[in-house]
Amino acid sequence: MSRRLSMLASFILLLFVVVAAQSAYIQYFRASALDASPLNPRISSVSNTAPRGKILAADGTILADSLPIGASGTAYQREYPLGALTAGVVGFVAPALGTTWGLEEEYNSQLTAHSQPAQNFEQVLAPTSASDSIQTTLYPALQKIAQVALGGEDGAAVVIQPQTGNVMAMYSNPTFEPEYLASPSYKSALAYYNKMAKNDAKGFPPLGLLATQQTFPPGSTFKVITTAAAAVFKPALLTKSYPNVAFYIPPDTQSKLFNDGGYSCGGNVQLMLPLSCDPGYGHMGVDIGALDLAKEADAFGFNSNPPIDLPLGRPAVSTAFFPSASSLKYNVPFVAYSAIGQGNVRSTTLQQALVASAIADGGTIMTPHLMESIVGPDGTVMSKYRDSVWKTPLTAAQANFIVPLMRKVVTFGTASGVGFLSQDEVAAKTGTAQTGVGNTNTDDWMIAFAPASHPTVAVAVVKPFQAKGNYGAPIAGPIVKCLIEGALAIQAGQPSTGTSSTCAS
Repeated sequence: MSRRLSMLASFILLLFVVVAAQSAYIQYFRASALDASPLNPRISSVSNTAPRGKILAADGTILADSLPIGASGTAYQREYPLGALTAGVVGFVAPALGTTWGLEEEYNSQLTAHSQPAQNFEQVLAPTSASDSIQTTLYPALQKIAQVALGGEDGAAVVIQPQTGNVMAMYSNPTFEPEYLASPSYKSALAYYNKMAKNDAKGFPPLGLLATQQTFPPGSTFKVITTAAAAVFKPALLTKSYPNVAFYIPPDTQSKLFNDGGYSCGGNVQLMLPLSCDPGYGHMGVDIGALDLAKEADAFGFNSNPPIDLPLGRPAVSTAFFPSASSLKYNVPFVAYSAIGQGNVRSTTLQQALVASAIADGGTIMTPHLMESIVGPDGTVMSKYRDSVWKTPLTAAQANFIVPLMRKVVTFGTASGVGFLSQDEVAAKTGTAQTGVGNTNTDDWMIAFAPASHPTVAVAVVKPFQAKGNYGAPIAGPIVKCLIEGALAIQAGQPSTGTSSTCAS
């Protein structure tokens, strides 16, 4: 009998330990996440009965607001004045569905009513509850330029200030209208959610953000990183003259890596980067080697999640991919193709903008961010974003070596026909990656920054699944041109439509 009692006592003690451990886990490790979760009934109730804080653009434009509904005025519904223009980044609140997205989710605890710091003795005795607002780094005018320039086609554009990491624009198509999701009707909100969650004809869901979620082969824009790898690990390759040939045959294969159109090219990087010479860069990649090429790709942020302030709990931010050195070690031909951004190399538009930003900012990648400040209900700035470094893939001298090479891409290279304004001093790199079954389509890229002498803006644009025979310069180039003109105008305090009639927003 005593043995049975002992076993029962031990079992009860074990249950007590499990309950205590679970309680401690929830209290100390899960408390903040559960508190901020939109599925928390307290949060859901507060969001309906108290106004959420505003989300504001860099110029003060309201991107999200709460308006009273019904005769009593005690219930609120979210409103998005710019709708689909900023939906991918701002996100949505869907109280009927118990879900949020984008900045609405990332800063949910600040945007919902919460205890405010006491301003007087009375508030110490009776604490007040209200919501804060979020001031972002986004400029609606640049969003509009990207929207118009994409012309309704699938694609993405990202504009960043290299010295701060401020995301001035992040627009993607397809997109969605967030107000339909803010409806108090479960039936209508769910119907719209299900409709927007389905992929479009090119395989992208409108309910998302192509700029950060979708990856594509970067094509020849990756040659900037290959050049950087040579500068960091084998600088002698920067002056090496590669043969003037129409194709390169990597070791361990008889397959020929042709230059576009079958034209011959070669020389050193001063000629090869502006003209985007595939055989020469494939050869250079093999000379650099799998280990150092992979190291430099990682140094630029490949195979890492960019720490932008969008929720990571869901696939809001995807990771750019470059194959590991071990996977390339016994596949030398793949090293050549990886060096020109093909093979299984993939990147998001955000990551591509960060590559351009690294060269523009002297080898430093600042942490990209969308929140500029958190503002209290009385207009007091509660906190401001503090700039921070994310990656340092190059020294200033190494980055400064690449700047004039990217300038030459514009002055006599593959981007010379885009029509960039001479006073903007644009430095760029084009990219065209063959894709689709049987290479029947192209993903067309351009990355750029300006002015080259003192860069203040970096841009990346992609238009995926274009017709075969298209290229980065004519497809992505005009969008980059308009965004650079608009961003420089904003920074100069001028109208942001750019100087070209084709750039009017």
